[in-house]
Amino acid sequence: MGKYVDNNLIKDEKVELEASYHWIIFFSLRALFTLFIAPLIDKYTDEFAVTNKRVIIKTGLISRKTFEMNHSKIETVNVDQSILGRILGYGTIRIVGSGGSKEEFPNIQKPLEFRKKFQEMSN
Repeated sequence: MGKYVDNNLIKDEKVELEASYHWIIFFSLRALFTLFIAPLIDKYTDEFAVTNKRVIIKTGLISRKTFEMNHSKIETVNVDQSILGRILGYGTIRIVGSGGSKEEFPNIQKPLEFRKKFQEMSN
């Protein structure tokens, strides 16, 4: 488990699923221009987790962006996958919260598993 997720679990909360970036993040112009350091930092510092009570996502090393939302406040978790994404097993997770807030997280490994675990936990 990631350090951020571990440190921010509430009483009786446990991690049901952790996700990470797919290796495809190493095949981009950003990776090439940063000598593969930027995607490496992203892979080891960004955290994606579904717990029995909420979804927790933390991105960033120096400047941090966190997304934590209770299952009851999430309307839907959408998955977008290109043809290559379907073949290689990665995609974009889009979380829509009540009130219209939308968060998007691209290049996530096994996005359908993430959505399925969320659906299991919210029922």
